[in-house]
Formats: sequence, structure tokens, C-alpha cells
Amino acid sequence: MIVAAVAGWGTVNVVRDVEHRSQAQMPPAPACVDARVPPDGPGVWWGVNLDFERKTLAQYAADLGHRPAVTVTFTDLPYTDTQRADLVRAVEQVRADGQILLLTLEPFAGPDAVTEQVARQVATDLAEFNAAGVPVIVRLAHEMNGSWYPWGQQPAGYVEMFRTVAAAVHEVAPESAMMWAPNYGGGYPFGGGQFEAPVGSVARTALDTDGDGALTSADDPYAPYYPGDDAVDWVGMSLYHWGAAYPWGENELPEPGKLAAQLTGTYDGAGGDDTVVPDFYTRYGVEHGKPVAIVETGALYNTAAGAGQAAEFELKQAWWQQVFDPTVPQRFPQLKMINWFEWDKHEPEVDTRVDWTVTDDPHLRTAFTAALPQWLRYGPDRPCTPNQPGS
Repeated sequence: MIVAAVAGWGTVNVVRDVEHRSQAQMPPAPACVDARVPPDGPGVWWGVNLDFERKTLAQYAADLGHRPAVTVTFTDLPYTDTQRADLVRAVEQVRADGQILLLTLEPFAGPDAVTEQVARQVATDLAEFNAAGVPVIVRLAHEMNGSWYPWGQQPAGYVEMFRTVAAAVHEVAPESAMMWAPNYGGGYPFGGGQFEAPVGSVARTALDTDGDGALTSADDPYAPYYPGDDAVDWVGMSLYHWGAAYPWGENELPEPGKLAAQLTGTYDGAGGDDTVVPDFYTRYGVEHGKPVAIVETGALYNTAAGAGQAAEFELKQAWWQQVFDPTVPQRFPQLKMINWFEWDKHEPEVDTRVDWTVTDDPHLRTAFTAALPQWLRYGPDRPCTPNQPGS
């Protein structure tokens, strides 16, 4: 018994010694990235907008073969205690299986509800997330140039709100960043929406950038809403292939070069002539010197479409081939983030279920992961080491 006990103790010590040596041989955990600083050189962060109720971030990372550098999530602003708890759970998933949280804050009560107190509470929470090893990029009140959100088409109120939150975040959580992300300007001013700027209002006058007394597609869909270089760290835009033309819903192959044309305001195709839209990439990425994000992207596949339309594989492949075009890093050096919209959901615009995913179907996933280009950057293989305050 004594021999057995000694042998057992010796075995435990050997195991512990092996574990200690193994840990000593492992390289140190990487330092957490600064959300304000994009990847160097031609690198582009790869991210995902994920339906957490359907798939965990760990499952997505296993499907992709990489931990995503960016994970997109949404919550109201101000948020409730329950919503904050959900946000914390998202942070925990990013900490374990991602790198950066892209937090989309939606002020459904309107810009006036976002007080300085609300802004400082958000910033305090972000500082806590940063200290836990999760950098955060805040996309505040996206698509503010649209007419479908309560914060839409209110340029003065929007800019004031954005600057209030940005000031708090930059002071309290300096490792977090602020993203300004309007809707693509094709179809502007998006008349008929619930929150369209009323005729005769101060807001509508401010949006009449060409001074002709009317709000039309000739007016700038971006500039009146820009909060200023000191408040903005990133600029972003969501670019989807919804099909060829309104009212959408048909499974149609994207035209060659569509993604790049929309990013640069040169699109003229089946969806209409959008060449009046400003060159978003050049104006805000190059001239303002901001890193650019394609915050959400994907290709519509209508699961209820009839025969004779494009097949799911060829449709989605045609879109990701544009996203992964080998000329992208050279043509768009300020483009530093691309996030795929990995949802299978009912879309009100087409009143049917749309499958945007590329990692659920094994055949599709194999082709998609094989197409991932070398210039994409992913999250680390293990949680990062948070930066020390003041470092």
C-alpha cells in the first residue's frame, strides 16, 4: 500500500511536471487588439453577424475553421437590465471564441433619450468589457439617413447624440471605438417611411444640400449626418445583394462588379442608376482617413422561390467571389473589415424566409471556406491578454 501510494504520488508529480513544462513551452497569449487601430498592411478583419439563438460563436468558429475577428450584435439604447445581461453573454462568447465585439446600439426612443448619463453608463460598461479582454466597436444608430428608424433623417439630433456618446466612450473606454454607418445612398431620400423628415421642417431644410428647395436624390445622402472626424473612428456601410431590382425576392445572380460599384458610388445596373450617389469609400475612407468596414454583407436566397431562378450555391458563390476578389486589398487599402450576415430569417421586405447563411450547408461551407483569401485576418486561437490601464 505504501509503495502504491508513493507510486501514485510520483505519477501525479510527473503529470504536473509535464503540464508545467508544456505551459512553459507555449507562447504567451496575444495582447488584445485596440479597436481603434485597424490591421496593418493589406489585412482585413473577417467577422460575422450571427444569430446566437441558432448557433453559438464556438460552433460558427468550428464551421469556418477560424475564430472571427469581429462579431456583430444588437441591443437597444438605453438598454434594460435584461438586455445588458444578454450583452454580457455575447461578450463572454467573444472573449472565448472571437476577438472584437461590434456593438450596434439602437435608440428606438429617439436621439433625445440618449442623455449624457446614458452615454457614460455605456462607456463604463465598455471599459469593463475591455478590461475583460474584449475590445468593442460601437456602431451607433446605423442607417440614420433612412426613413425607417426613429433616429432617421434628424441630422442635428443625430449628430449631437453621436458626439455625446463618442465623447464618453473616448474618455472612459479609450480602447473602444466609434463607428458611423449610414445606409447605402441608392434610393435616397427613401420617401414614404414612417420617420421621413416632414416637409417644411428644419431637418428637411438641412437635408436639402443643393439648396433647390426639395429633397431629392441629388442631395447628399451622407454629409449632413457626419458627426466629425474627432468623434468617428471607423466608417461603415452594409452592402447586400438583394436581387436585381425592386421589389426584390427573386433569386438572381449579382452583376459583375456590383459590390465595388456600390461602395464607390458608380453603380448603374438592373437596380437602377445610382451614379448620383457620392463615392463613400473615397470621401470617408481616403479623404477623411478613416478605416472602412463592410459592416454586413450577403446574398439573398429566397427559400420559397419558384423554379427557373438561380440556385443557392451559384448565387451565393457569385457574391462571395466579389467580396473575396483578389484585387480588393490593392484597390481599397482603407477597407479593413468585412462581416458576413449569417442568418436564416423572415425578411419583411420580401415577406418570406431568406437564407443568408454560408456555413450551414456542408457543400456550401466547404466551397466557402476554401475560397477565404489569405488577406483576411481572424481572431486569435485563445483568449487575449487585456492591456493594463495606461499601457
